[in-house]
Amino acid sequence: MTAPQPVLVGAGEVVDKPEDPMLGLEPLALMETAARRACDDAGGGAALLAHVDTVAVVTNVFHDYGDTATLLAARLGCGPGRRLVTTWGGNTPQSLTSFLCDEVAAGRCELALVAGAEAVGTLRALGKRGIEPAWTPHRATDVPRWGDMRSGTSDLESRHGMREAYVTFALVENAFRASRGLSLDDARREIGAFAERCTRVAADNPYAWFPEAKDAATLTTATPSNRMVAFPYPKYLNAIMEVNQGAALLVASDAAARRLGITPDRWVHPWAAADVTEQWYLSERTTLHALAGTQRAAAALFETIGRHAGDVTHLDLYSCFPIAPRLSAATIGLDPGTTRPLTVTGGLPWFGGPGNNYGTHALAAMMRLLRRDRGATGFLHGLGWSCTKHALAVLGGSPSPQGWRRVDTGAIQAWVDAQPSPEVVAEADGPGTIETYTVVHGRDGAPERGAIIGRLPDAKRFLATLAPDRDAFAALEASEGVGRRGTVRVEGGRNVFHLA
Repeated sequence: MTAPQPVLVGAGEVVDKPEDPMLGLEPLALMETAARRACDDAGGGAALLAHVDTVAVVTNVFHDYGDTATLLAARLGCGPGRRLVTTWGGNTPQSLTSFLCDEVAAGRCELALVAGAEAVGTLRALGKRGIEPAWTPHRATDVPRWGDMRSGTSDLESRHGMREAYVTFALVENAFRASRGLSLDDARREIGAFAERCTRVAADNPYAWFPEAKDAATLTTATPSNRMVAFPYPKYLNAIMEVNQGAALLVASDAAARRLGITPDRWVHPWAAADVTEQWYLSERTTLHALAGTQRAAAALFETIGRHAGDVTHLDLYSCFPIAPRLSAATIGLDPGTTRPLTVTGGLPWFGGPGNNYGTHALAAMMRLLRRDRGATGFLHGLGWSCTKHALAVLGGSPSPQGWRRVDTGAIQAWVDAQPSPEVVAEADGPGTIETYTVVHGRDGAPERGAIIGRLPDAKRFLATLAPDRDAFAALEASEGVGRRGTVRVEGGRNVFHLA
């Protein structure tokens, strides 16, 4: 008997921009709208909902409903079945979809709904008026969340101002630039060219929050309307979460799709997937700008399908900040400065960053492309925390000759987990050298603080804030700071670095 094959049969998206935020849809309503559109997209309409045996929700961040999947299933009129709500991380939509493909192939699922949404744009607009929205209240559940519950930053990282994503990704960006010997200007040009291409994609995406193409200079030049956030990223290069966006997918077995009358012209074919996590905390990694586990997992994925990264037609590499897709490109063997588009969706700073759910939109965008080009393939990458959790997958417009394949990354994960970590000194004192850094700016555009990862003369690593010195802030933004020397000492319970 032939094993069931998973197929993606429907995708729905919604973007909500009400003139009056009082009329804005709550996240649960956005999920419902996207789910119904996914059913329409599959060609079966609302009648498909009665056949959904698994409702899986990519958890929303800013209004946690608790048992969101049960609430959504009730709104949609789904029959009894499995309910899943995930943990946090941008890898989640792809990891979850790949898991459901495994479940289909194992015969444990026939039709699954994946959905997620955020309405932070509405939430913030109402907050400015002092209004708390009357959204569906929290529903308690004792069912564990699907995924890894660990926090993305260590206590030591948080203490030294490295909790926010815009800080950690800027730290990786600056380490990546220095490792390649690029000047600040050359790196800015590479980032700007990449971002310009992304805005063109977002401009053509009807579900983008910012459907407007911008040139490289506009994107990378700090101005009053494009204030510096964390060097080298001004506002236009940062993931934007103040959006109202939702997306949903239908994952089916090929047999169930036929039985339900979903015609093959709606099918997109998952070929293979792999998941891996790097050493969990950024400060644990010997090389801050490398993804050793992801490199091995991607190589195994491409070996499984018998292709190279350069052979794949379309790419969507997770793009919360410009370093993420360019580092991922380098990791899978592509030039990080390639002129090839690294997104089919538009990227989180330009398409929009609906919490954990951008990857569901990326899958929907990839499905549209592969339906138009049946000979094409698409590689998708989802990323969670500080380049920590990685979900990789290849889809095809036509079935894989080998059928659905899950890449066993157990040995790769064991190798990652066995890698030595540099000793991190909680309290550092003495001379030190900057390994990577960023300067964080306030809402008025002025520099407020710096974050430093450095090495002591004995190669032990330390984390520190930069002494509040405007000349030091300016110096690290005007010329390369990696490799600069100074002195670190404990002040007020934190390590503070004084630039020489």
